[in-house]
Amino acid sequence: MKKSDVLKAAGRILGGHYPVLSIEITRECPLRCPGCYAYEPEHLHQLGLLRTLSDYKGEQLVEGVLSLARRYRPLHISIVGGEPLVRFRELSVLLPQLSKMGIAVQIATSAVREIPKAWDEIDDLYLVVSIDGLQPEHDVRRTPATYDRILKNIAGHQITVHCTITSQMAGRPKYFEEFLSFWSGRSEVRQIWFSLFTPQVGAEEVEILTPEQRREVLTELAGLRPMFPKLTLPDSVIKGYLRPPKSPDRCIFARTTLNITADLKGRITPCQFGGNPDCSQCGCMASAGLNAVGDYRLFGFVPLRSIYNATDRIGKTANKVFGSS
Repeated sequence: MKKSDVLKAAGRILGGHYPVLSIEITRECPLRCPGCYAYEPEHLHQLGLLRTLSDYKGEQLVEGVLSLARRYRPLHISIVGGEPLVRFRELSVLLPQLSKMGIAVQIATSAVREIPKAWDEIDDLYLVVSIDGLQPEHDVRRTPATYDRILKNIAGHQITVHCTITSQMAGRPKYFEEFLSFWSGRSEVRQIWFSLFTPQVGAEEVEILTPEQRREVLTELAGLRPMFPKLTLPDSVIKGYLRPPKSPDRCIFARTTLNITADLKGRITPCQFGGNPDCSQCGCMASAGLNAVGDYRLFGFVPLRSIYNATDRIGKTANKVFGSS
């Protein structure tokens, strides 16, 4: 999101709308990835497990998502899952309509199945493919979405590679250089993102990075930027990873994003991770990036965060007085 969009975001909160919608478009996924927050018991709180929710198919799904878009008038919709490509037929109907509404759409996928070629003609559609490290580790963690299948299914498309860094990747000499060399050399890859594994409070997963590992990984990646122009990791995002918001209430991304469950009714709180995320170990790239934007000083002295916070308070007060949709 651009700096100017923070002001737009504040205005949309004031009007009872959200600048970003994140929709778990399906409960289904053929993968069983270790550490996947979407299928953890605490993800949806009292709503139950993702796999137990009712979800939609066909016209009901298309119209349900369009109804949410009309209601909240977002600048951006992030389509997640489950695995969104399970609903590729519905998306092929839905995506052109969202584009005509002027809404940018990002689809986060494992690329476990072929991406429809017609999607290349849709304006403001961004494909983000999750790659969990080098092939030996990735193929074990994310089968059946193996390297070979991904390379076949992304052929002819333009994608962003998104890698969530875990402790198993840290401390291995030239690991990230080898990863970047492989994916930067692919003509399909526009850019490469890195997030850090974000645990729940009290979790003890092997994927969790130590504070020292976080610092070492970020230092290493910063040093690789001159070699790999497709690596998108500005200093502001690194700063956001090293000094994440202390709570969801302090996170601009959490406060400007409405996260919708697969039944298109429930809300995932306090952010996309659900449950009780450990904000002190947050590795969300969007949170880090918007935190940096929030620290940007308008005209050199007014932090955009202050403008957003003030507008947010006005919006909440207005909703109490006049009622909210």
